[in-house]
Amino acid sequence: MLNRRQFALTSTAMLSLATSGSDRFAMAEERGLAEQRLVRLGLNALARAPEQNYFADGHRGAALISAHLMCVDNQLGDETSNRIGELFDRNWASSKLCETFPQADPVDDAVKRIGEKLAGGGGVLREVGHDAIFAMHAIKGFRMLPTLATEARVDGVCKLIEAIKPWRDVSPDEAIDPPAFEDSAAASKFILQEASDAIDRFRGFGQGFSGHMLTFGQSLVELAAMGHVEWAESCRTAFRKYVTVTRQGPQPDARVIKDHKPSKLRPDDAEYWQQRGEKTLGIGHVFKYPYAYYDLLARADDPQLEQALDAKAWQLF
Repeated sequence: MLNRRQFALTSTAMLSLATSGSDRFAMAEERGLAEQRLVRLGLNALARAPEQNYFADGHRGAALISAHLMCVDNQLGDETSNRIGELFDRNWASSKLCETFPQADPVDDAVKRIGEKLAGGGGVLREVGHDAIFAMHAIKGFRMLPTLATEARVDGVCKLIEAIKPWRDVSPDEAIDPPAFEDSAAASKFILQEASDAIDRFRGFGQGFSGHMLTFGQSLVELAAMGHVEWAESCRTAFRKYVTVTRQGPQPDARVIKDHKPSKLRPDDAEYWQQRGEKTLGIGHVFKYPYAYYDLLARADDPQLEQALDAKAWQLF
């Protein structure tokens, strides 16, 4: 019997083969995610983001891809995936950001160019690790849909990574030494524990630090799992810096942000998405956080840690 992770990888591969020659964007509810429409829209958005609002629109592109992966990896079913598709249709799908690019042949070195652009960051912590987050989503997307890896899209993604600015680039605490990102289970446990501690540390100040601990860390684990260990490890120093900053907790000038209300609903429940308002997507954390969360939990395979996190996960979601 396939475990959840094996199912996700197998399903993604089958979906890619089924749709690699297609350029259709119509959402067919009866086929659920088979068209991989959200991945297509997400790659378009990532590539076009540097022409618009690179940071916010890069988030939106990554969120589209995260949403697809979250639904497939967790077998969330038609009701949930259709509702998520509906939310995108009401917000971003018809915007200029997601418009398709001119038809062109794919380039052969798309993944290599993106990975090398990321690795060229030299260990600098850049805007909460979004150079790694956006690079991973683009690489994942182009691996799923290689026909979309055209020069225009690849060039756009590389410009997006290059646009991510240095941010709180402190010296890392020498005591912080995460497991090798290639050690998926151990690295995932480390990231989840850091996120759990950050949830407690930042109560009353928003959960951006805990959420990005998940997304930044998961992007490096995912890169390594795809075989791009060198590119993942090129971000080790930057990730150690982020853990260092996060462990410092809220700073004196930190903005007070009202905590979420306690809820038993989670993003793997269809009701969670039905209850979300039509205009509550923000810049996409609502998809990126849970995708990383569930992916890391599956890799860590630690029921005790999962139980402890689930008890406080309403603060993230």
